[in-house]
Amino acid sequence: MTSRAARATVLAAIIICAVLALQAQSPRAAAPYAAVTADGRRAVAASTVGDQEFLRLDDLTAILKVSVREDRAGHALTLTRGGTTVVLSLDQGLASIGGRLISLSSPPVRDGSRWLVAPDVVARALSLAAGTRLDVRRTSRLVVVGDVRVPRVTIRQDAAGSSTRVSVDLVPRTTYTVTQEARRLVVKFDADGLDATATGGSQGLVESVTTIEPATLLIHLAPGFASFRSATVPLDATSSRLVIDLMPAGGGTQPPPSPFAPKPAEPPPTRPAADMSALVASQTPALRTIVIDPGHGGDEIGTRGAAGTLEKDVTLDVARRLKASLEGRLGIRVLLTRDEDRLVPLDERASMANNNKADLFISLHANASLRPDIRGAEVFYLSLDGFGDAARTLAESPKGTPVPALGGGSRDIELIAWDMAQARHLAESAVFAGLIEEELRRRVEMSARAIQQAPFRVLASANMPAVLVEMAFLSHAQQEALLGGDEFKNRIAQGLYDAIVRYRLRLETPPSKRRP
Repeated sequence: MTSRAARATVLAAIIICAVLALQAQSPRAAAPYAAVTADGRRAVAASTVGDQEFLRLDDLTAILKVSVREDRAGHALTLTRGGTTVVLSLDQGLASIGGRLISLSSPPVRDGSRWLVAPDVVARALSLAAGTRLDVRRTSRLVVVGDVRVPRVTIRQDAAGSSTRVSVDLVPRTTYTVTQEARRLVVKFDADGLDATATGGSQGLVESVTTIEPATLLIHLAPGFASFRSATVPLDATSSRLVIDLMPAGGGTQPPPSPFAPKPAEPPPTRPAADMSALVASQTPALRTIVIDPGHGGDEIGTRGAAGTLEKDVTLDVARRLKASLEGRLGIRVLLTRDEDRLVPLDERASMANNNKADLFISLHANASLRPDIRGAEVFYLSLDGFGDAARTLAESPKGTPVPALGGGSRDIELIAWDMAQARHLAESAVFAGLIEEELRRRVEMSARAIQQAPFRVLASANMPAVLVEMAFLSHAQQEALLGGDEFKNRIAQGLYDAIVRYRLRLETPPSKRRP
């Protein structure tokens, strides 16, 4: 091959690689989302760029009545509604509102004359500009706008002989009606929409399960079905399960026992007097279950450092180290909201902690700033800004609500709204945040604002003391290098471990003997 031919071959290879790289970064159409508002549903176009999904910004801003202006000189997009302004950097995944910076997975991407934004930009930045809550649910391809009711619905079918049980888990609790129409059961929920999963397939007396808008579940019945019964089983303060038992014609196998079937009474256990002190000690509050939340995951990478370190990888690594330490040394049950590189919606993270009756919730993150010199760890607990007077009242009076009791008098029960469950735990969250700050300060550098309050969505629904820890700034070159090494991550995990030990000791100490 001549030198000219060789150069032509190399040039052609370079051109092909450049074209392939350009195609990989060009937006490709993806299945659209549906924005669920109080006025109905509207389509939101979606695209894939590389391996990350984006939503079309102008579709969303039209729904939310937010104006968008491109600042070419400042390399930013300005989102405005009323007196609120949010600035999105076009160079890196950062947003600014009132001088406060928010780290994002990606800057906006241009698609011709339009702009595309990642799902976390919608939930964390656009929501602030619009002044309303935005919940992006990727599995069901929904954008839930404001306070509309769109419960998560998980459907499971279990055949028992010739009978079939359909279980429908609802988060949060939602009222419903069940009626039979010809060869199907119609379950209508008092909601604006459904976020339903596992609705396909067939089992026993069920041919298929489908949903129709806005909030109806259809259970198509197989030949041989004769009758059904339904019941609701509370799971915790925020979720419930609808149980529908399907019975065959001609009797057949009896269905599973009703979830409300009474259990035979058992006599109370007798205990020698000498064991009473042990009984009292066993009733002392203690930590039994801790949920650790590695921030981001899947397409939501979080912050990316200049050297390529990803927030989603760092948070999962530290979470695994802390889990191993707590389980191995304290014997505490520890659950991770994700134990792999996958996306978990914010509400599902808190829901997992609530459903498992966790005693503590810790969300792990890495920070970013437009100023490359900003560094240090920070600890957050929830701020009630934007939650209204009801949340503040609940925080000041976290006891149960008195309701009339059968036979006269009253009793206290817990009536906790899904989006303000954390309000009643703010005092303990503040204590736990203080212990974490003290223990981390012994081991790593803290920022000038080491303890802060912020209205983080992931904390709002947690029905136990909850904190969010920003371990370091990936936008700082030296701190990015630290986060990439084992020593720094071990120091973070050890600091969190020691704070948990101190908090457990506090719970086991009578209030009269606790240090102020």
